[in-house]
Amino acid sequence: MLLHEFQPGKLVAGACLVGAAVAYAGDADGLWETPWFVAVPVVVGGLCLAGAVGAVDRTVRRRRTRAARGPDLGEGRPDGGRPG
Repeated sequence: MLLHEFQPGKLVAGACLVGAAVAYAGDADGLWETPWFVAVPVVVGGLCLAGAVGAVDRTVRRRRTRAARGPDLGEGRPDGGRPG
């Protein structure tokens, strides 16, 4: 099985879209009454939340990889630390 990196922003966006779909599926089946305007805040709010989660995830991953690489030894050198 191929592994891929976990992307929590996509998970949040998918969960909000599935939530809106379930709300309208229940309305279509007659289980409950869902107003027509419910989808707009659920979808837009979910996408905004997914963007924020994705930005935080990217920041955490970037800091984690920077810390794993170690300190930048070329900092402060005129050639930027390039060999040669």
